[in-house]
Amino acid sequence: MRAVRFHGRGDIRLDEVEEPVCGNGQVKIRPAFVGICGSDIHEYLAGPTLVPVTPHPLTGDKLPTTLGHEFSGTVEEVGPGVTGFKVGDQVIVKPDVFDSTCSNCSMGRFTSCEKLGFIGFSSQAGGLSDHIVVDSKHAILLPDSIPLDIGALVEPLAVAWHAVSRSPLQANDTVLVVGAGPIGLAIIQVLKAKGITLIIAVEVSERRREFALALGATEVLNPVDADAVTQVRALTGNVGAAISFECSGVQAGLDIAIAGLRVRGTSVIVSLWEHKPIIDIFGVVFQEKHVIGAVIYDDGDFEAVIDAIASGSIQPRPMITSKIRMEDVDERGFKALIGQRDKHVKILVDISA
Repeated sequence: MRAVRFHGRGDIRLDEVEEPVCGNGQVKIRPAFVGICGSDIHEYLAGPTLVPVTPHPLTGDKLPTTLGHEFSGTVEEVGPGVTGFKVGDQVIVKPDVFDSTCSNCSMGRFTSCEKLGFIGFSSQAGGLSDHIVVDSKHAILLPDSIPLDIGALVEPLAVAWHAVSRSPLQANDTVLVVGAGPIGLAIIQVLKAKGITLIIAVEVSERRREFALALGATEVLNPVDADAVTQVRALTGNVGAAISFECSGVQAGLDIAIAGLRVRGTSVIVSLWEHKPIIDIFGVVFQEKHVIGAVIYDDGDFEAVIDAIASGSIQPRPMITSKIRMEDVDERGFKALIGQRDKHVKILVDISA
């Protein structure tokens, strides 16, 4: 079968590999649509970091590994001992892998497992393949009312849902979102679904500012043209935002996310960083601000996103800016997201194309 595998920095290949066999407690899935994530791009440009170069402690796999952790598909085989699934079911996959026994897992903080891994990074199983076998606990039913291409957006939306859940959000809060890439845009949609009426987005790209408005931001600011913090204060009666989400991964964005907060406001850091940033600790201390982190998702976040999409409170289709074939994943997928990042939000790979 075909599989898109990561062999090293700048090196992804469409390989022929052996088709996996469905075993006890597992389901075999035919992937339908797979999203290319910012973390995939990070591996491509600067990895391997998430992809193990020595056998992963939970999966035993190492380079080369099959990519694809944001995906939907159809169940094509159900292994012995599995209940709740049947052939033909639409599913998505919750890709995090944890040991359940480390000190963090023992506190129920599986998102911070000391051996954390991912389907699509840490194993030979990944969505960018003709077939994938996963333990049934990773599969989540997708209602027939939600198309499979939209299903591939559930994983990044679950990251956003978790980030918003980590914040002390209140109904009348003013919220600042710094960086309108895929995760920032997903957070805007979650905030809108939760009834937030003043969402300020800060983004340097004109196209992504347009996406932010279309997906629910009420104000969009260009930090290049004017001081963003001054603009945020002007929009909030010189108080500042109650909550900010840092989604840019650059120093200037972090500065805006923290300086744009009101006294005792909270900034949620969602972005991944290549270099350690500097935090204005005096601003944090003297204004008693809170800075917290948010990574991946908790149990229930995928289901909450599915319910929100099914109800219409989240309508993420505008996030899909291109659909490509597996054969074109390098040139029209990875390289397009690197060279034309202002044009795209989410490129989906259509496995059946």
